[in-house]
Amino acid sequence: MEPALITLDTSGLFALLNRLDKDHERVKDALYEDRGPYLVPAGILSECAYMIETRLRVEALESFLHDMDSGGFTLDCGEKDFPRVRELVRRYEDLPLGFADASVISCAERNGGKVLTLDLRHFGVVAGESKIFPVP
Repeated sequence: MEPALITLDTSGLFALLNRLDKDHERVKDALYEDRGPYLVPAGILSECAYMIETRLRVEALESFLHDMDSGGFTLDCGEKDFPRVRELVRRYEDLPLGFADASVISCAERNGGKVLTLDLRHFGVVAGESKIFPVP
């Protein structure tokens, strides 16, 4: 059996890059316990970059880009995930789940189910019916 990979959600990734975030240490510790690889779904890439660009300093963006370029984070394109993303968006339209979170869930389902997220409002609901396990 293949080990579960950690799929990163925007909230977890942002807390990791923001040393002033109240959850920074907790997120960092969770990733140190599981040395990766860490997957970044293509569906959250622009969302992450936008949040980093607008809320943090350029050094944080440079760190993120370096980690993407050096393999610290692995881009998961998930082209075949669109049927599952569509299903999740429709199933949880009242939440609303949305494209970004649905792409994280679909990616995690394919890769062992572990999701680094602080968004338990969305992921906690879906975890009850899916094979995902929010970390930490």
